[in-house]
Amino acid sequence: MADNEKNVSQENCTHDCSTCGANCPSKKDPASLIESQNQLSNVKKVIAVVSGKGGVGKSLVSSMLSVMTSRRGSTAALLDADITGPSIPKIFGVKGEVTGCEYGMFPLQTKTGIRVMSINLLLENETSPVLWRGPVIAGTVKQFWTDVCWGDVDYMYVDMPPGTGDVPLTVFQSLPISGIIIVASPQELVSMIVAKAVEMAEMMHIPIIGLVENMSYMECPDCGKKLYPFGESHIDEIAEKYGLPVLAKIPIDHRLAALCDKGALELMENDYLEQAVEAIENFEIKK
Repeated sequence: MADNEKNVSQENCTHDCSTCGANCPSKKDPASLIESQNQLSNVKKVIAVVSGKGGVGKSLVSSMLSVMTSRRGSTAALLDADITGPSIPKIFGVKGEVTGCEYGMFPLQTKTGIRVMSINLLLENETSPVLWRGPVIAGTVKQFWTDVCWGDVDYMYVDMPPGTGDVPLTVFQSLPISGIIIVASPQELVSMIVAKAVEMAEMMHIPIIGLVENMSYMECPDCGKKLYPFGESHIDEIAEKYGLPVLAKIPIDHRLAALCDKGALELMENDYLEQAVEAIENFEIKK
């Protein structure tokens, strides 16, 4: 086949050089798609918290990881990439006007100093829906990386929207993701959902740090016996299938729900994600 037949016409180009097999003169190294962080940012590790479906607790896990990271003496930040369903500001009770300078916007901070940026901090009313199309949403998430002056950050957690659409693709291509945490729930159906998240990470060459199961069980308040309202856990089977570690099994804990409702998650008193934080700290970034 001639070279000109291998090329993709400009009108059909998706600009996704990482998955394109065409021999275009303008074809870039996939690494070149990574956006530079803001001039006033120095983020060392970026961890994306993902799942193939909604409602499994990605925002809770992202928030708990940032709290525990901060408690261990590191600087933590949260980038809320769930533009149409942002919940991070509510979980921490963060409110206020976002200010900036000639270099970009400044993130707001929680009571213990966790740095946060979310679309809800930029809306006049936090209940206003974001009625934007995919490319605009994806572009906003990219701007949260390039146009926010994060300062010195040891660990940034990206709370991802569910699925494998525009935003996850943009984050994986545009941000220097060190690794991902996949969040699941106990239902057997989740094995298929986790498989989608694993396969997307592999296709994008993003290392997986491990799995976290949320709503894994609940303890009887009278006898302490573990109850399984969503059925027995399948996370160990899934982890073995893909050769991944299980980093945590978080129970249904009414105290966590109450703290999130009050915007006071930083008062949590548990070590559910201790092993996950240690795995993140010890995780070696592949060059």
